[in-house]
Amino acid sequence: MDTIQYVEKIRKFNRYYSNVLGKIDQEIYNKPFPLTEARVITEINLRNGCTATEVRENLGVDRGYMSRIVQKLEDEKIIFKKQSPDDKRQYLLYLTDYGKEILNDLVENANHEVGEMIQEISNRDLSNLVSSMETIESIFNKEYPSQSVISIRTFLPGDVGFVAHLHGRLYEKTYKFGRMFEYYVMKGLTEFMIDTSGGELWIAEADGKMVGSIAITQSKDQSAQLRWFILDEDYHGMGIGKRLMETAIDFCKKQGYQHVFLWTVSILETARYLYQKYNFRVTEEKPNDEWTGSKLVEERWDLNLSDLI
Repeated sequence: MDTIQYVEKIRKFNRYYSNVLGKIDQEIYNKPFPLTEARVITEINLRNGCTATEVRENLGVDRGYMSRIVQKLEDEKIIFKKQSPDDKRQYLLYLTDYGKEILNDLVENANHEVGEMIQEISNRDLSNLVSSMETIESIFNKEYPSQSVISIRTFLPGDVGFVAHLHGRLYEKTYKFGRMFEYYVMKGLTEFMIDTSGGELWIAEADGKMVGSIAITQSKDQSAQLRWFILDEDYHGMGIGKRLMETAIDFCKKQGYQHVFLWTVSILETARYLYQKYNFRVTEEKPNDEWTGSKLVEERWDLNLSDLI
């Protein structure tokens, strides 16, 4: 998918979700305080001893508006100020006992109204909804330490179990693949363990933690298969997938392979983008209804290594 298509899909989702947020804001959080005031009260409670500047910057509130809100909440005995022991020019904000009662009422009312809003949604859909929300939050809040050490190494005893576990967990969480998919992965890994000739399995580590894998297995004398390429979703965007791919391709060149192929499914858009980047091309498609209960499209991608020279 091109970048512009991602942008358009995000904007479309934003337009839809803004309507949802508007409904929530209007029907839930506007009782009896305006939304921004309710958020300021909540933020002061969470940060307990913060400055007005910290609250304003975190919520994106205008300086003048924030000043008026703080003054109003102080006048109504919802918050109180206390001079900072570290900087006499700064005042820290706290909820009064009355303010805590106000917050509890806001939370209680919000919980009730949200509960009403989702009562017609099935447990399975609720699970998917919350999981999707958590995924969006984790992507936009993700911060990687600049000193993270990324390494790619060949597999050791015990690593194969991790590869199967990562496949089973991630594909079930994200795509609702079932047990048959995990069996398929474990069966292939077991066969590879019996005979690794002409192939290799690599593990990606971030600060010593295993986060991904990729493998090459021999198909024919001059042909290899790329398999078990996976990366923990929390570590996307760090260039690890690129390093894994280049490790596998470099291995194929050194082994004298002329051709590499892989099988994937059409819904794995991030992986497909990377395959295309390295000149793999779709050469075959076939239906699969074993893994999710609904029909998937499996794709074979092929690469002639001479194309990379």
